[in-house]
Amino acid sequence: MSAHPLNAQPSPTSYSTPAELVGPPDLQRGQRWSTWDDIGVLAGPAPWPEWVITADGAVDTELGILKTGKEADVFLLERATADHSCVLAAKRYRGSEQRLFSRDPAYQEGRAIRNTRDRRAAAKGTRWGRTVEARQWALAEFEHLGRLWTEGVPVPYPVQLDGTELLMELITLPDGTGAPRLAQNRPAAERLAGYWDQLTAAMGGMARMGIAHGDLSAFNLLAAEDRLVIIDLPQAVDLVANPQGMHFLARDCRNVCAWFRSRGWDRDPEELLAELVAQAW
Repeated sequence: MSAHPLNAQPSPTSYSTPAELVGPPDLQRGQRWSTWDDIGVLAGPAPWPEWVITADGAVDTELGILKTGKEADVFLLERATADHSCVLAAKRYRGSEQRLFSRDPAYQEGRAIRNTRDRRAAAKGTRWGRTVEARQWALAEFEHLGRLWTEGVPVPYPVQLDGTELLMELITLPDGTGAPRLAQNRPAAERLAGYWDQLTAAMGGMARMGIAHGDLSAFNLLAAEDRLVIIDLPQAVDLVANPQGMHFLARDCRNVCAWFRSRGWDRDPEELLAELVAQAW
């Protein structure tokens, strides 16, 4: 990780900065005290990586926007103390007022909202229900990342979850810029073969855990030189609990095989699916 990514853009004025980032008088606008120890904030799995800053006196500084999406925006956030700093990816799921949540309900089959009031509100699509839904997606991604990281699957480390804000490891290139999506790459044959081996190993690891990404493609994979990292996991599905789990796994296989085929590395999605199913059971 680098403390100075080079590809950050200024935050668009149309995005309302979280109130706590305005900061008390002793902080600048766009800063806040670290939320690591706040009540209700969930921390990532232990052991915490050495670069994770847990000090009470750390300050979070907004650096700019990295990516916008229909359901969430990803910002760059520097967390720093007097002698140490790290840059995190801050994924903020959109609030109820923006009404852009459109995840396919099929992803949610097999999941349950425990609170009865929240469950009814989400089913009716009320303002509160949309807030509940956004929090559920954020929590789902945080939990999936934690499980996968613990099992050695190449995903960003989830630092913390505070409501609908998920702070996680920023995947970078050696010069500190954010790693590009695999879709933007045209790797040479040797690197392409390495990418395939990494991807199938990661998909196999997920299958053995009973999980399918559910929306896997070259757009949800980061290429950090020789290393692939899987991102965007709020919709990951349980292969057993979700009746359409196998459908999502098959689609993941078709999507990734189509991209590799377009780069001259022809692989059979049905063969890949069979290999993953064999590992899952």
